[in-house]
Amino acid sequence: MYCTRKVTDDLIWVGADDRRLPFFEGVYGVPDGVSYNSYLLLDEKTVLFDTVDKAVYGVFLENLAHALGGRSLDYLVVHHMEPDHAATLELVLQRYPEVTVICNAKVKSMIAQFFPAPLTERFQIVKEGDTFSSGRHSFRFIMAPMVHWPEVMMSYDETAKTLFTADAFGTFGALNGRLFADEVDFFAEHLNEARRYYTNIVGKYGPQVQAVLKKAAKLDIALVCPLHGFVWRKDFDKYVEKYLLWSGYVPEEKSVLLAYASVYGHTENAANILAAKLCEKGVKVRMYDTSVTPASYIVSDAFRCSHLVFAATTYNAGVFVTMETLLHDIAAHNLQNRKVALIENGSWAATSGKAMTEILSGLKGIEFYEQKVSLKSALTDAQIDELEALAQAIADDIKAE
Repeated sequence: MYCTRKVTDDLIWVGADDRRLPFFEGVYGVPDGVSYNSYLLLDEKTVLFDTVDKAVYGVFLENLAHALGGRSLDYLVVHHMEPDHAATLELVLQRYPEVTVICNAKVKSMIAQFFPAPLTERFQIVKEGDTFSSGRHSFRFIMAPMVHWPEVMMSYDETAKTLFTADAFGTFGALNGRLFADEVDFFAEHLNEARRYYTNIVGKYGPQVQAVLKKAAKLDIALVCPLHGFVWRKDFDKYVEKYLLWSGYVPEEKSVLLAYASVYGHTENAANILAAKLCEKGVKVRMYDTSVTPASYIVSDAFRCSHLVFAATTYNAGVFVTMETLLHDIAAHNLQNRKVALIENGSWAATSGKAMTEILSGLKGIEFYEQKVSLKSALTDAQIDELEALAQAIADDIKAE
């Protein structure tokens, strides 16, 4: 049975929620599910904007058929060829063989990669600035390469002032009947998942995001329709402010991310003492055990916080595996412009500090504190003073900024 919602009088959300997906892209846990958004415009010509993941194809096809109300489907705009939005492309083209696919040249090439058997010969290839009319509505196409695939584009409806943004401005989490961001307390209840989505999915491509934001700044935008998460019809400027920070690798807040990897508790003890000393000095601390918390959550707060502390035991002459995974993940997502402090531990050869430094040192604007704390098994009384000195150095930096 269908489940649709009106975005406007002639634009209908025909997507679906997936609450049973354990890991988005096989990596990122989504305990609150995820939405796959698709939109149908009922103009003189009917236009479908993107399809959905194969996991929800049944609901999607029912929604589409109901929204069409017996009309044919004239156009399908493909903004992004990632399978969570394009896996059901073949099903749509089978059901509506007269549809014309509007896409750019790179999208067309990827369609042939994902679907070797030709799906259709009806293509309208567009490039930056090209326009299209569906009747009352006129669209302009905006290329958005590497946000976060090379073929990505956006569509701007000049009539309704609606921007279809592909994966930009998306968020993890099922919609659960809510469609618009103002139907929830977004910044209190959903910003963390929006940040986790951005930093892990798009975070590496900050310059490309900044380039698209500059294009969007020139548009008169009333509605924003992403492919995951909520539709924006008010306060979108507040969300853009977050994107400007994230894509510019600028911290949201003056705070410390403290992530540790500990085997028998001694490294954890040092991390706990440092956290307490920082809090005593009025510094906000966000603390994680890398063996318990999935990396995607810690990566998200690494983008959020101004200062980072990593504490890890030595393992196989390197750094403990969960910390190594986290640091490589942070490096892969191109985090920049942070001050980093390290705590290492090793019962006979403490080398984790060196290994952590090597992983992070290639990142732009990364500055390491000179006060590296090096443990040999357990913390000594003398090293309490070292932790105090490190806490003071971090607190002084934060208060000076």
